Amino acid sequence: MPEVAAYAIDSPTGRYHPTTITRREPGPTEVYFDIAYAGICHSDIHTARGGWGPIKYPFVGGHEIAGTVSRVGSEVTKFKVGDRVGVGCFVDSCRECDMCRQGEEQFCTSRPGTVWTYNGVGRDGLPTDGGYSKAITVEQDYLMRVPDNMALEHAAPLMCAGITTYNPLKRWGAGPGKRVGILGMGGLGHMGVQFAAALGAETIVLGRTLSKKEDGLKLGATDYVSTQDGAAMRKLRGSFDLILSTISDGVDLNAVLKLLKAHGALVNVGLPEQPSSLEIGVLTGQARVLAGSNIGGIAETQAMLDFCAEHDLRPIVEVISADRIDEAYDNVVASKVRYRYVIDVATI
Repeated sequence: MPEVAAYAIDSPTGRYHPTTITRREPGPTEVYFDIAYAGICHSDIHTARGGWGPIKYPFVGGHEIAGTVSRVGSEVTKFKVGDRVGVGCFVDSCRECDMCRQGEEQFCTSRPGTVWTYNGVGRDGLPTDGGYSKAITVEQDYLMRVPDNMALEHAAPLMCAGITTYNPLKRWGAGPGKRVGILGMGGLGHMGVQFAAALGAETIVLGRTLSKKEDGLKLGATDYVSTQDGAAMRKLRGSFDLILSTISDGVDLNAVLKLLKAHGALVNVGLPEQPSSLEIGVLTGQARVLAGSNIGGIAETQAMLDFCAEHDLRPIVEVISADRIDEAYDNVVASKVRYRYVIDVATI
């Protein structure tokens, strides 16, 4: 089995260091591809540092992965050597349950269920390792094709940050005649702004400060409002059809819900480490909806990539070397990144 260079962390308080991991030889329907870029998602940080509970160490993060096919199994029909591909948050599922048949493999209901790209257990019974590594083996049905006019460093973050924001905006009807709010403009939010605007919605960014206002307007927002500006927020009450919350902590659900029209929806993609609370009356009084969303299936992820290629949408990235992963993690937590760190895997 191929041994590949990687970066791993050994404890919640540890630091990333070079190591070697083993990938399996591609089976009949599997693809082995050389990773070019791996995005850094806040989920990587929550997981690596134990924010979402105990995990298996050593841990190799990374579920925003893009690269080039170098080997294929004997029965692979969807890809060939040299193809540009990507993989996101999961690498396998049962394919037979209702969710898998509906193209929502991320909600696989069989046991063990969806096989996550990292901190999971693969079909070989071994722990799964993520994209902070030189190569990976994945079933062909769980790969996306990167459009020809898309750079791999831009494709990588779309595998998570892209689909995480595209899915709820499509599902909840962002489009012409709708006013959409994007709460938070970080790695997820700056993609949400682009998607909402490209779908034809009036798009307003709701950020703690106005420090990113210029960027937000360039990305397609029609306005940018500070959530700390009480007067501005009061003017927005009852005016949104849909609000997409991309922030992990510090969400005042009651205040945000009041910004919605009757029947409006607040959809959360950020996952706080601490519990949230709300007044039920804020929902029932205007028949508002509080919802959650979690990535998307393979077919929709491919559709998202094609949508980005068609509309020339891309994440704003800072490409870094692998020895800066810990620094990047700290900067993401401190909201100092604009807007997505991407590891150049050639530096591993």
